[in-house]
Amino acid sequence: MAFIQWGLVTLVVILSAGPTWSAPSIIQMMPEKDTTLLDADVRLKSDHLFCSSWRFTVETNDAGAWTRVPARCVDFVKEYITGDLYASELEAVAANAADYARAIGVSGDGRDAWVFDIDETLLSNVPYYAVNGFGSHIFDEASFNEWVELTEAPAIGPGLRLYKELQKLGFTLFLLTGRGEYQRHATERNLMYAGFTNWEKLIVRGNTDKGKPASVFKSEKRKEIEDAGYIIHGSSGDQWSDLMGFALARRSFKLPNPLYHIA
Repeated sequence: MAFIQWGLVTLVVILSAGPTWSAPSIIQMMPEKDTTLLDADVRLKSDHLFCSSWRFTVETNDAGAWTRVPARCVDFVKEYITGDLYASELEAVAANAADYARAIGVSGDGRDAWVFDIDETLLSNVPYYAVNGFGSHIFDEASFNEWVELTEAPAIGPGLRLYKELQKLGFTLFLLTGRGEYQRHATERNLMYAGFTNWEKLIVRGNTDKGKPASVFKSEKRKEIEDAGYIIHGSSGDQWSDLMGFALARRSFKLPNPLYHIA
């Protein structure tokens, strides 16, 4: 018993004395090249953890208003938005929306409606952001408008498949975007080039809508749809401002988007 007690005391002394030892650590004894590689690996892991958590707060709307992707997260966002995870998450959201739509039981009178946002919901602007810092730059309206006029935004695959399935099920589809009236024709052309057809109405910002927060503008337009006698069963958008406010859909589907934030 005395030996065990002595051993425990010795162990306590060793543990308590550890931080005060003056002998060089293993890391200090490693070659300089290996130390640099280790530090870089630690930084990489730290950045990945930070950026993964940052993206979580963006998607849950806990991040609030933000203007650009943090500099340390540009590579993370690039890898995410061009990789399998983003594509898989888009598929998952579309699958959930389709399951919900099938269970509704459309009346057949044309009053069962679904509202779609456009950018990062039906059309992808990833080619634009790929040459503009993947969200790390302050938004440049002029260059984005030039991109819109090119009408080259590709369809988001899961969004297009959901769109077509909803049409087959008998839903009336409304497209509600923050793009301006001056972009209507380019937007219509791009949508058709990408495979979207036969929507009921494309709603854009008019002169009286300038300066309104997206959540207010889109709520007002949803209210107009409801006032016209439609039931908005579903709404799909990549921004919380696409889905929040009033005159809400009976169920909303939020798509991922760590590239930009619209209030």
